[in-house]
Amino acid sequence: MSQVTCTYSGSAAVLTLCNEAKLNALTTEMLWQLEAHLADVERNSDVRAVVLTGSGTKAFCCGADIAEWGPLGPVEFARHWVRDGHRVFDRLARLSKPTIGALNGHAFGGGLELAACCDIRVMTPTATLALPEAKVGIVPGWSGTQRLTRLLPEPVIKEMALFGNRISADRAHSLGFAAEVTDEPLSWAQDIVSSLGSLSPRANELAKAMTHAAVGEDPGAAIEVLGSAAAAASADRAEGVQAFLDKRAPQFNGQ
Repeated sequence: MSQVTCTYSGSAAVLTLCNEAKLNALTTEMLWQLEAHLADVERNSDVRAVVLTGSGTKAFCCGADIAEWGPLGPVEFARHWVRDGHRVFDRLARLSKPTIGALNGHAFGGGLELAACCDIRVMTPTATLALPEAKVGIVPGWSGTQRLTRLLPEPVIKEMALFGNRISADRAHSLGFAAEVTDEPLSWAQDIVSSLGSLSPRANELAKAMTHAAVGEDPGAAIEVLGSAAAAASADRAEGVQAFLDKRAPQFNGQ
């Protein structure tokens, strides 16, 4: 049974975490499924945006399933669990299409780190944010002290990570972390996706890459994506490829 589903609603791919009995806690299998879905939607030209949400009404995602990582030794925990999570989360953060986190409930630990990977977020009024890792003797491991610090002020991160405080949806909205607070986050997200119909998909992709380069989200790849896009559109590139196929010297004109 799939614990992360991918459905299509208009031009949106809706990814849903389906582990409601455990408040959508992330398991290894869920990480693999999420990664596979992201690879599929990246190459699907009919998809204009991705919406990520959770099943049920209590939690978007309460973090990583302690039953999975708790028994791991320190080397395996750091080398595999943390690194694998980073790889999957990076895949979401660096998706070329716009992404929206529809937080249907609480986002704790890895769930908050997952929400931080989305371009924008919308929350229910009762949803809260937290970094509770210190309560079980660990620290944020999936970019809670890294990517999240670009989205929330340092004192707020410390308030959660050091003192165990929760942040309300209204406060998250006032801080800019949440774009909107609404009783229907999924509907709000889908409405935003529908507005993309009047916008250029290519312009969206390039604007996202440019912004990522500015804020440090994989800047090397972002810069090379932009440079490669410009080179690929040139007459020189067309001439170079054709010359290679014709087995002749290319005649470049700088266009």
